Amino acid sequence: MDLALRCPLGERMTTFRKSHVPVERDDLSKLPRRHYTLRVQSTRTSTVLIRSMLFSSFLAALATCAGCAKKEVPPPPPPGVTVTHVIQKDVPIHQEWVGTMAGNVDADIRPKVDGFLLTRLYEEGSYVQKGQAMFQLDKRQAEAAVEQATGNLERARAALAQAQIDVKRYTPLVAEKAISQAELDKALSYERAGKATVDADQAVLDNAKLNLGWTTVVSPISGVAGVAKVGIGDLITPTTVMTTVSSVNPIYVDVNIAEQDYLRFKRGKTEARGGQDLELILGDGTTFPQRGRVLFANREVDTRTGTIQVRAEFNNPGNLLRPGQYARIRAVTELRKRALLVPQASVSELQGVYQVGVVSSDNKVTIKTVKLGPQFADLWVVESGLEQGENVVVDGLQRVKNGMTVAPTPFKDTQANNVTGGN
Repeated sequence: MDLALRCPLGERMTTFRKSHVPVERDDLSKLPRRHYTLRVQSTRTSTVLIRSMLFSSFLAALATCAGCAKKEVPPPPPPGVTVTHVIQKDVPIHQEWVGTMAGNVDADIRPKVDGFLLTRLYEEGSYVQKGQAMFQLDKRQAEAAVEQATGNLERARAALAQAQIDVKRYTPLVAEKAISQAELDKALSYERAGKATVDADQAVLDNAKLNLGWTTVVSPISGVAGVAKVGIGDLITPTTVMTTVSSVNPIYVDVNIAEQDYLRFKRGKTEARGGQDLELILGDGTTFPQRGRVLFANREVDTRTGTIQVRAEFNNPGNLLRPGQYARIRAVTELRKRALLVPQASVSELQGVYQVGVVSSDNKVTIKTVKLGPQFADLWVVESGLEQGENVVVDGLQRVKNGMTVAPTPFKDTQANNVTGGN
């Protein structure tokens, strides 16, 4: 009897030839090999069906891939940049130097006489007038000297008076030959000596009074008084610097400039305003409202540093500026004719090479190397590499490359527009 079993994989039939009793697949191992023969037959219908399904899936996947390959991705839009025109204009070239301020008069206050310091009569840092008392020394010794000189003068005057009386008495007696001429001559000598003594003692008294007056130390000029360098009770001598008074209106600013800058400044200045329109930039970055002028340049160039000293003068109402302050002086050293200007933001620098992006009429970017000159406001002076009217990239230069197409828009709110009046 034939025995048929269905295989889980595919449609396969298993036939056993031994017994007419059906046998389960799990029981095959129980049958002796000699009692049956295994015959596996493939079912064509099932095989064809599987192959058809696989082939259909392959064709569907291939059609899907072909459709993906034919679909085109749109290109990205050109990057947006802001551009501005290259400006051509006559611009003044400024240069700056660091200087030190000094009073137009700096008076060291020293006493004329010796003495112990008793009182300071001024407020440190205040403005003092010429002749104002600043220190008071012990004047007892000076007063005693005045009294002594006064006594000596009075004694000399008494002796002179006696000599004048003798001369007046002896003169008629000599005419009457009551006394000798020698007595009259002697009286005349005493009179002249008495006059000389009186004059000398008068001078001593005047000197003693001066010394007494000098015990009160006064300011010889009007200006700002500095910090006292002596204390109460110190023994003061004529070599002692007690303080310093500076006249600071106007105030001087001394700068040391290079020889080349000096020559450029002297050649570029005009007759009307050369050296008469200096700006003073203070330590906090603000510009002093008063304009200054050049007083003089020193007679020689320092051979060690190659610089020359130049002194400028600035009016200083309110005594805002003080000696010893550091400040920058800015001056026009030359007038650059028909200079080409671009915003500083449009220039990129890499290892000392300066480049700008130029946008053509067809919105193509060309990267150009330029040579820069001095600065003017927020602009660079371009000495070579650009032409007037070209459009340079201001914002977005990092996003573009040479030959790239961009979407330019005008650059606004720049000092370049102020320079050209918005053109």
